Amino acid sequence: MPPGATLPPGPRPSAEPADAAASGSTTSQVGRLAATVDRLSRAVRAAQAEAEGRALIELAKGILVERLGCGPAHAARQLTELAEQAGTTPLQFAVDVINQATRDRLSEATDAFLAATADSRAADAASLDPESGHASLRLRAAESGALAAHDTQAAAHALLEHALQPLGAVAVAIWAAGTDGSLSLAGHAGFSPAEAARWRYVPPDVATVARRGLTERTGQWMTSLAKTGLPSVGRQQYPDGGRVALPAGTGGRIHGVLEIVWPVPLTPQPPQVVRQVEALAELCAHTLETYEPPGDPAQERRVLPDAAELMDLADALHDPALVLVPNVDADGELTDFRIQHVNDHFQDPAGRPRAVVNGALLLEAYPMAAGESGLLENVERVYATGEPFRAQRAQLTALVDEVPLRSVADISISRHGNAVLLIWRIEDDAARLASLLQHAQRLGRIGGFEENLLTGEITWNDQLFDLYGRAPSSAPVPLEELGSYAHPDDFVAIGRFLRTVLHHRRPASAAFRLQRPDGVTRHMRIVAEPVLDTAGRLLSVRGAYQDISSQHWTEVALAATRDQLAHTEQQASERSRLALQLQQAIMPPTQDPLRIDDLQVAVRYRPAEEEQLVGGDWYDAVVLPSGLVLVCVGDVAGHGMDAATSMVVLRNALRGLSVTGAGPGQLLSWLNMVAHNLTGAVTATAVCGLYDRERRTLRWARAGHLPPVLVREGSSSALPLTKGLLLGAVPEAVYEEAEMQLSPGDTLLMYTDGLIERRDRSVEESMTYLLTTARAPLTTLDQQLDRLLTYSKSDTDDDTCIVGIRLG
Repeated sequence: MPPGATLPPGPRPSAEPADAAASGSTTSQVGRLAATVDRLSRAVRAAQAEAEGRALIELAKGILVERLGCGPAHAARQLTELAEQAGTTPLQFAVDVINQATRDRLSEATDAFLAATADSRAADAASLDPESGHASLRLRAAESGALAAHDTQAAAHALLEHALQPLGAVAVAIWAAGTDGSLSLAGHAGFSPAEAARWRYVPPDVATVARRGLTERTGQWMTSLAKTGLPSVGRQQYPDGGRVALPAGTGGRIHGVLEIVWPVPLTPQPPQVVRQVEALAELCAHTLETYEPPGDPAQERRVLPDAAELMDLADALHDPALVLVPNVDADGELTDFRIQHVNDHFQDPAGRPRAVVNGALLLEAYPMAAGESGLLENVERVYATGEPFRAQRAQLTALVDEVPLRSVADISISRHGNAVLLIWRIEDDAARLASLLQHAQRLGRIGGFEENLLTGEITWNDQLFDLYGRAPSSAPVPLEELGSYAHPDDFVAIGRFLRTVLHHRRPASAAFRLQRPDGVTRHMRIVAEPVLDTAGRLLSVRGAYQDISSQHWTEVALAATRDQLAHTEQQASERSRLALQLQQAIMPPTQDPLRIDDLQVAVRYRPAEEEQLVGGDWYDAVVLPSGLVLVCVGDVAGHGMDAATSMVVLRNALRGLSVTGAGPGQLLSWLNMVAHNLTGAVTATAVCGLYDRERRTLRWARAGHLPPVLVREGSSSALPLTKGLLLGAVPEAVYEEAEMQLSPGDTLLMYTDGLIERRDRSVEESMTYLLTTARAPLTTLDQQLDRLLTYSKSDTDDDTCIVGIRLG
């Protein structure tokens, strides 16, 4: 502004008031028209003066921002306080500030010119330094250009030319935010016309740099556009350049976004430049206040209705609605929203009348809106960005007499012009409980009824008609006719039920089979109670039917399953008993020791603890016709009758084969053929030995069985393992034999795996424990075998068999 700026012309009082002119020609249409034209002319002059005055005040605020190093809001407060102290109006004080700043700038420019005559190039470089006062002067010039611009396009050119190019920026875009969350390119500079036309409109919810600046209220300073991965205008021209996106808003409302483009990655800027760029974004907001997008009418924003029109819209809605207008303080900061209007359908969560809520501030009526519900935050966001907000089953809390009253509601918030429409639909507890009851009756297949015995009126719900298979338009069935719809075998139960309810006047229930018109028979349960008056007379009967067909057939299936299970258990018990008797008949738990010359043979057998686990362990000790002594131990895989019968086959087969005079290896080979071919392909393990009394030698072989244990002179050890597969695994197998010399006092132990197996230990650890237990010095062989059974730590509940041989 040139020195000597003066106040803009304001509205002047008319020499002849319009009222007087109008009253002087009340019957003249020309006089009325003249009065209207005069009034409108004065209004136009007042609006022009107000606009020019607002521009001067904004320019003075910008000068104070530079001088004081503060923000726009603080500068506005300083301007008001200084005007009050000077005893003048803010507009007059703003003119004085601008004139003084202009004189200071002229003096600074003259001194800078004289000081720069020695090196004009250095002076030019210094003028581009963002830290110098010249950059600030250019920013102030940009503010003046933006305020003087007639549209956003001219404002964009002014910002780029005067303020942003000295900072290294090459382009600027001014985005206008739509009520639906869309963005329109209101002004631009530095972009090609084709690029600007391509980015003329950005639909809602499309992620761009400008969208980030709109949603992130603190602004975005991006080092490089390529690192963000966000699309934006001019990305092809400046793919790696830095970007700044700042929300452009005033009074708590965001009108759009200021986006600045650098050709290279952006370095951190000093605080002074950051504050001045934020001030430019606020200037853009003033420009966007009157922006109307041109172009395609399909994409053109309609003129938004004001609060008065929004109140008419709210009254036409069938849902509870509130019209909110912003409430700002003296500094122009948004502090709250005032409830301008509530429609006739409005329901206060606390049950207060509409007159109490209408006209109050939102936080006064609903203090908890700023807390857990987040209602105020959502209203502010919608007012700032224009993007609608909707939520289902949101919590609404009202304070009445310092007592929080909570309710659940569906909320819809939208901005219309300078006002916000808030719609909520409070969930009715009675309706919700009725809905829950209806669903519960449907899921439980329950139908309710009530029969007035005085008037004969009968009421059924829809579920009961469905249970009966009748159309809802048909007549309900009276209780006295219930027997005609039931199975004939249920007449007695229904008669007893009706006598209890109708004659004895007591609650009762009955189960019967309902024969529906469609031929389907359903199992039902009816429960009813009489309703009596004060004199004890019967007025009505109410109750419910429940379809228990699924429960009935489930009980039938369970009963059949129980019978089948009992029969199966009886069969299994009988089989286990027979297997146990067979096992005990062949191998009793104890047997008298076998004494032949100086050889003593003793056996011990311990059956499984549970009868159903009868196993296939077996043993044998017999003197053959050749004079040799056969000792053997075996274990058939599995339990029960099959294992017991297989054990009998193998034991008897080995005893019969042993009379041939063959060695233990050959005997096991033949026994393998028996197991594979004659017993249903069972598998088993066994160890077989032939003792020669004359030579005191033992020839033995094993078929997958644990090796025998030799106890000699206080020590014990397992015999070396010989090769041999378990019985029944292959059709033919060869078994290796071994021979050992026994000495007087030696004890040889043959046993099954039930003696040592444990679930939590390896076989090696169990063998070590067996060897330790076996070496204990005892007097007789029977004592030694009993000790082994007593101190056995096996936990597999399997059969256990031990054969002991001691040479005297």
